[in-house]
Amino acid sequence: MTDFDPERFEDKYEHYFTELQQAYKSAFDVMSERYDSGLIHAIDQYALAESEPFYEGDGQFRIELPDDAIERVAPETELDDSALEDVYAAYTDELERQLRDVFGLSVTTS
Repeated sequence: MTDFDPERFEDKYEHYFTELQQAYKSAFDVMSERYDSGLIHAIDQYALAESEPFYEGDGQFRIELPDDAIERVAPETELDDSALEDVYAAYTDELERQLRDVFGLSVTTS
């Protein structure tokens, strides 16, 4: 686990590149088990490769996707836009969870 400094996360690619790669790969692996691997690969290549993670505070992250994320992947799948949005939401939720795990910010319940 890496010591996390919110101020250093502003320059995340300089300070936390390895951790970001680990979180993205872990999210990809989890999502590939839940959904069609071709769909997850398309999302990873066409949208998440250009996504931007932000630290929101209180142990929370937010993933900003490209504005045309749905349009980038729609030709690669038979899902309608609504179903594709649901997969994106699940994927970004998983990625945010993986980021919390990588940085030791996950909340544990008793």
